[in-house]
Amino acid sequence: MSATDVLSRFGTWALVRFVLALLVFVLLHLVRLPVVLLAVVLAGAMSRVDHAVTAAVSSEPGCVAGEGIR
Repeated sequence: MSATDVLSRFGTWALVRFVLALLVFVLLHLVRLPVVLLAVVLAGAMSRVDHAVTAAVSSEPGCVAGEGIR
């Protein structure tokens, strides 16, 4: 069904409501993209920090993590 068919069958307001719903859908996804990108960047940074801390703690020979140096 084309836009002119919808316009002739259901009226102008039905077509306007559909276009507005479509625009809201697209805008919500565009707003979501930076938030998802921020979450991915934070997850990568937290993973690097976790690996760095784990490597620093377990790098001492004969030392169990959490015991400290005797």
